[in-house]
Amino acid sequence: MSLAGDLAWLIGIPSPTGEEEALCNALARRLSRRFGAGGLLRVGNSLVAGQPGRGALLTLFGHLDTVPAQGNAVPEERGNRVFGRGASDMKSGLAVMLALLEDPEVAAGPYSVAGVFYDKEEGPAHENGLEAVLDAVGWLSRSDLAVVLEPTDLELQLGCQGTLNARVTFLGEAAHSARPWLGVNAIARAGEWLAAMHRREPVTVPVAGLEFREVMTVTTARGGVAANVIPDRFELNLNYRFPPSFSLEEAEARLRAAASAADEVEIFDRAPAGAIPEGNPHLARLERVSGARRTGKQAWTDVARLTRRGVPAVNYGPGEVALCHRADESVSVAAMETALANLKRFLTEG
Repeated sequence: MSLAGDLAWLIGIPSPTGEEEALCNALARRLSRRFGAGGLLRVGNSLVAGQPGRGALLTLFGHLDTVPAQGNAVPEERGNRVFGRGASDMKSGLAVMLALLEDPEVAAGPYSVAGVFYDKEEGPAHENGLEAVLDAVGWLSRSDLAVVLEPTDLELQLGCQGTLNARVTFLGEAAHSARPWLGVNAIARAGEWLAAMHRREPVTVPVAGLEFREVMTVTTARGGVAANVIPDRFELNLNYRFPPSFSLEEAEARLRAAASAADEVEIFDRAPAGAIPEGNPHLARLERVSGARRTGKQAWTDVARLTRRGVPAVNYGPGEVALCHRADESVSVAAMETALANLKRFLTEG
């Protein structure tokens, strides 16, 4: 099957977060023809294809899940592009992984190559299926280089930002809205802080010759119980994206400092930044064979989960960042072909 055909097949098996079983089953049936029962490992609704053997261990990673459909559940190919839910994020990457894992030249090459298809990446960080896979399959942590085929516009994106989410709360005192002087308006109390957050500019942070942008953004707000009641509580979500140069502890301290005007700050979601694998010979070889532009990853990916376990990892995939999670999500077939050709060279050249 062609890359476009494989992508349409993958899109045609719905796999929103938490509903990946059907796609995992289909991949297991298909890959069993190449690897046999002994070469496949199932961990819940995640799948590992391949195992260590000769040469360096090079691993490919891609998540099975997508965001919910937005009228785009049925795949469509037109104008050398494939449209549909997950086309860019990241079933195009899965199609490239499939082609590589089924390629006899890759199988006969000088490296051990394994692919990891995992669930629940698009949901909360603590439910991500890759953590269970890494716990269950210890040899994956011996990878000499892991390539995460997230959307990168064919850039070689090193490292990744960490992320924190915090519940920031301003407190007041309830009263009748006809007599507001008898209460304290929690929403109004947050006004100056919100205005300051609105004016806050991204901060460019250089790391290992790459640029990352440190950003803090208010993403949700909730307050008030009725139209005629002065609100006594106003809760906001503060989302913080921080560069690889900051540890989780440093990032938490910076967030708390930025939200110091609030009465309560509760950090409830944490994901560390991904380290940059400097000096890795396989990364240097991938850069050479692909000719890809090096950039920093201005988002969080599972590169962070891998590098935390000592696995050197990078992001490189055919998906288009600007089209992720959109109703008109699509991907270029030419980009998929380029990613496949470059990664095949990487996995077959000594």
